[in-house]
Amino acid sequence: MSVTLTEAAAEKVLGLLAQQDNPDLHLRIFVSGGGCSGFQYGFTFDEQVKDNDTVVESHGVKLLVDPMSLDLIKGAEIDYEKGLQGESFVIRNPNAAATCGCGKSFTPSENGGCANAGY
Repeated sequence: MSVTLTEAAAEKVLGLLAQQDNPDLHLRIFVSGGGCSGFQYGFTFDEQVKDNDTVVESHGVKLLVDPMSLDLIKGAEIDYEKGLQGESFVIRNPNAAATCGCGKSFTPSENGGCANAGY
């Protein structure tokens, strides 16, 4: 089980990548310590695929995930939603027991769970 993008998220990422005008860029998804709930999600564009990265292709987008982050987001689905409060990426993470009110950080669950985080 790995990380996936919905079609809406992939469309948004492909649009952002096109603006960068660099065909070697990929989307790196990572988790770092911090935020209100202990861990926070991060996204960046990266040209380098590291030796220990997991590389996932989802709807035409190449995702790069380091091993530590993959342990915390394995099975997550990343969506892109538009609503009354604006547009954002939403992460549905089966490994999150709870997310912060800000929607950008989470508390991992030892036994699984599902909490949504907006980014």
